Amino acid sequence: VLNQVDRLQEREVEPVVKSLRGLLAQDGLVDAEVHPVSAVTGTGIDVLRGKIQQVAARREAATQRLMADVGRAVKQLETTSNGEEPAPASTKQKPSAKKPTPSVGKNERQQLVDQLAGAARVEAVVDAVARSYRRRARAQTGWPVTRWLGKFRPDPLRRLNLGRDDVNPELNRTSMPEPGAAERAKADSAVRAFADSASEGAPEPWKASIRRASRASQEELPDALDQAIAGTDLRANRKSWWWPVIGVVQWLALAAAVVGAGWLGFIAIMGYLQLPVLETPRVEGFPLPTLLLLGGVLLGILLAIMSGFFARLGARSRAKNARRRLRAAVGAAADKHVVEPVQAEIDRLGQFNAALARAKGAKGV
Repeated sequence: VLNQVDRLQEREVEPVVKSLRGLLAQDGLVDAEVHPVSAVTGTGIDVLRGKIQQVAARREAATQRLMADVGRAVKQLETTSNGEEPAPASTKQKPSAKKPTPSVGKNERQQLVDQLAGAARVEAVVDAVARSYRRRARAQTGWPVTRWLGKFRPDPLRRLNLGRDDVNPELNRTSMPEPGAAERAKADSAVRAFADSASEGAPEPWKASIRRASRASQEELPDALDQAIAGTDLRANRKSWWWPVIGVVQWLALAAAVVGAGWLGFIAIMGYLQLPVLETPRVEGFPLPTLLLLGGVLLGILLAIMSGFFARLGARSRAKNARRRLRAAVGAAADKHVVEPVQAEIDRLGQFNAALARAKGAKGV
């Protein structure tokens, strides 16, 4: 629009318009129309108004066609997403009940972790932690005369290739046998149940998509669980504070028993040789060597019984802590290979529904 043409002479209007067309053509607007107008005299205003109305009408028609296409696309996407046949236009559909929103719940995740922990035989590792602790406790606090026998018993954790300081936990693998058909079936069932629960309320096509996402890492999951268990710090090599205390007292009790036995042996030999023997000290009427021998033996046995009781309590505590760490590791593996892919697919469903809602809002339906 070339305004204020009333300031030009009549013979000057056409050259100025032609010059403006040339400038527009240099900028790439070859087919642009130039309208000389004057707001003061009203020259060209009616023509300009008619042109603007034509442009607005053309754009309104294009917008209406586009919105009709959007409406058809929305209905088709909703029909396809819901897995339903399109209803006839004359059929009035009844409002359906509100469906639950697909989501990953805490209870469902906890059930998944429980099932995967069972498939990964976490309780077998927990039992090995408890038995390993009792074995090491006996080796440190048992009766010195018999504690060496415990060395012939293999460490349960070592047999599973766990609890070692000479390997990199990130590269370590357990020595547990490969999961059998029962364990694999248990893990598959847990993943399937989790996906079904998380996809509740989703349209059938999206349910199938969520199930596929949950099984995307099906082949890697057993190895991931094994690596999670092997990489867990079980703190199996940590000693308890009472081990050295009981150990020192045990050696003192053994020393007392040895001294008493040697003393009595010396008295017996001297009597056998009919040599004079010094009078044996007595405590409350009992010979001191006899008290040393019996007291040392009885104290050693009593300490062994007490240490066994403490070892069971400590083993229970170690097993509880190991179970918590192992389940946390299994939960991390489950999140990476099952929960996060399922959540990502649910998020895609949410984005899809939000896009449909925006399209319906733009369409005004």
